[in-house]
Amino acid sequence: MENSFNLDRRTFVAGSAVAAATVGLGLAGCGGGSDAGSEGATGSTATAAEGGTLTGACSYTSTNVNPIGNSSALMLAATWHVFEGLYDLDLHTYKTYNALAADKPVKVSETEYEVALRDGAKFSDGTAVTAADVVNAFELNMADATYGAFLSFIDAVAEKDDTTVTFTLKYPFESLLEGRLSVVKVFPKSLTEDDLKTKPIGSGPWMYDSINGDDGGEIDFLPNANYNGEHKATADKMQWFIQLDETARTTSLQEATVQVMENVPDANADQLSAAGATVEYVQGFNQPFLMFNTLKAPFDDYRVRQAFFYAIDVDKLISNQMAGHASKVTGFLPKDHKNYHEAKTVYTYDTEKAKKLLEEAGVSDLSFKLLTNNNWVKGLAAQIKNDLEAAGVKCEIQEEKINWSALAESDSVLDYDVMLTPGDPTCFGNDPDLLMSWWYGDNTWTRGRSCWAKAADGKWKELQELMQEAREEADEKAQQELWNQCFDIIAEYCPLYPLFHREVATGYWADKIAGFKPIATTGLVFIDASAAAN
Repeated sequence: MENSFNLDRRTFVAGSAVAAATVGLGLAGCGGGSDAGSEGATGSTATAAEGGTLTGACSYTSTNVNPIGNSSALMLAATWHVFEGLYDLDLHTYKTYNALAADKPVKVSETEYEVALRDGAKFSDGTAVTAADVVNAFELNMADATYGAFLSFIDAVAEKDDTTVTFTLKYPFESLLEGRLSVVKVFPKSLTEDDLKTKPIGSGPWMYDSINGDDGGEIDFLPNANYNGEHKATADKMQWFIQLDETARTTSLQEATVQVMENVPDANADQLSAAGATVEYVQGFNQPFLMFNTLKAPFDDYRVRQAFFYAIDVDKLISNQMAGHASKVTGFLPKDHKNYHEAKTVYTYDTEKAKKLLEEAGVSDLSFKLLTNNNWVKGLAAQIKNDLEAAGVKCEIQEEKINWSALAESDSVLDYDVMLTPGDPTCFGNDPDLLMSWWYGDNTWTRGRSCWAKAADGKWKELQELMQEAREEADEKAQQELWNQCFDIIAEYCPLYPLFHREVATGYWADKIAGFKPIATTGLVFIDASAAAN
């Protein structure tokens, strides 16, 4: 997979009057990739040392360590270090590289490929990685409700011999094959369900030592002594501290209790910079989105959904709530994505247009509940409420931790109106098909949650047909044209659509960790990082 993002980095470094001035300018707004402050901001440059400890403060919590279908921001990041796929994704560039695979897939026919395993690959318990382990991992993930949609192009996986795996595809998928195969992480076939849920093992450079993903807990890793790949762990151990509280995470980095901090609050960036740490912003796909219950009137009318996006002053949200660290939405993908397309429908702040759309839809005196996740997006809710009420829509904010299980497919209409919550599937990859499949494919998002697959407008079915055409299209230009049609449908009918694309802020001590680089999505990556030499 080619790099699909030109990752725009913006860095604050303290230690001088000039740096302090840069902090103030950076917090005031967000410029383009030509901003001098973003040039050369590529992570820590300290000299690496053998041994020592790598430490990070994580902003998400989870107790699900099972690598099958894992979508937790915390534990998915952990799997990047403990497990390998046939191919793995470099989260800094979104290019794939050989992991358990010895080389690229060998094309036997348009729909059949063979992948040979890396010579001498072993799990952390010393047992050899075999084709049977790979086949088992793929079959379990193909049956999974989360990852199954990413792997629907696979018809069958089989062992050609102990070290070669054969993939039979339902249709040609060559341009996206390596990136999509990277979704599946391999573990010993012998592991029981209890093993997978408690302390699974993999073939990656690290292995779990102890796991407590609760808030206030800690995940400890040790090097995998049996790892023979190209990204060997060089530290003696790695510790992740689970700290949901923003003040606690900030204090940990400020006092150098940890080398790296995930998800720096904008309000604390200058505080950390003044202490000597680096705060780096990376533009990506991360977003807050509005999701509508498309089976519930009047949200079953796309004009009502559009009215919401015209009513909200996104520029003010970005300036005030995000300190300028986000980009406006002009299409499903950010402008720095190689497959970017400006949608036919681009939402701008226009209260009168919002009122007109509501009138055209025959809606007056609309009153609804905005279900707001109790994480960082809750800070956006007050302005959204005010903007909507200026357009004549009465809004009641309902802040709580979202109970996703209550939003599964149901025979009755789900009990919510509109939801405000964040999301970012680029932790799995960033090809357009994967990103669209996550929210708009034939899965729990559309069968439940937004319920768009059941909507009467028929646009979901039209989108699926176009997405399938694009999957089977070998010509890149023709494929892009099909994707553009998909992006236009998603923007116009907006059952779930972003308010803006967020820059992800990561804090770190450039002189205490070597080889570390922030990424544009949730999670921390310590692959190829080392403790810094004193």
